[in-house]
Amino acid sequence: MKRYIIYIATMIAILNLATSCDETSQEKQRLSYKQRMELRYQDSLALKVGVTPTMDCLPIFVAKERGMFDHDSLQVNLRLRNSHLDLDTLLAGGYIEGAATERVRASKLEAKECQLKYVAETNLGWKFIANKAQRIKKFEQLADKMIAMTRFSATDSLADVAIAKAKVKEGIYKIQINDVKLRLKMLLNNEMDAMFLPQPQATTALLHNHKEIADSAFSRTHVGVIAFRKKAMEDNRRKQQLKSFVKAYNEACDSINKYGIGSYADVIKKYTEADNKTIKALPKLNYKHAK
Repeated sequence: MKRYIIYIATMIAILNLATSCDETSQEKQRLSYKQRMELRYQDSLALKVGVTPTMDCLPIFVAKERGMFDHDSLQVNLRLRNSHLDLDTLLAGGYIEGAATERVRASKLEAKECQLKYVAETNLGWKFIANKAQRIKKFEQLADKMIAMTRFSATDSLADVAIAKAKVKEGIYKIQINDVKLRLKMLLNNEMDAMFLPQPQATTALLHNHKEIADSAFSRTHVGVIAFRKKAMEDNRRKQQLKSFVKAYNEACDSINKYGIGSYADVIKKYTEADNKTIKALPKLNYKHAK
């Protein structure tokens, strides 16, 4: 009988413990759900800006990391993606208000009825770099080679210019590689013959002794831009956010131009994953004000 009573008491204790654990788990889920909803709400109020891991976005990174957006109590949430194509998807879907992109991609978006307001031109550019293993030193040696680029973009147009300059009978193949980090990796692994790379990826490639054939200056029609959806900016609160964004962006540009990009090595490393050697080897870059 005594053993039976002990057994019953043990079972009751186990049931109480299980019920308590279940209630605790449910409470955690409720709290977690509330927290998620609060974060989602706060994110909806914030100005969301798409960026890529490239040097043209440095003023945005600096303004975010050095608290320049906070001066006007502006909450800016960045959406970091490895390709402009991914940013297009976010812009077109209304998931972000603006992005650092380039004119060809932006024009494609506007053709799809996503009207944009341009607030800045950036120093986005590309170097045309050939794999050292191919020993390519000029456009005429591109015959039967593969060029990595993104379709319907500045790099696509630049690849057409390069092919035209090559003037070869054999085929030159444009291969769509949208992800800028993957593109660089393919070059370093000898999986691609040539490609267009922005900074800091271009400097990394050069440090690995790959050959620069040209930069995007040979076709000056393509420039980087920062653009926001016009529809989103119709709201008065968004208009004020944009005004504060431009103010902080310009402050960041002034700071970078004054102290040099080396003063922001930690920010560059965080957002682009460039190593110290690449950061030290980067060319001098100048940043223009937004309007």
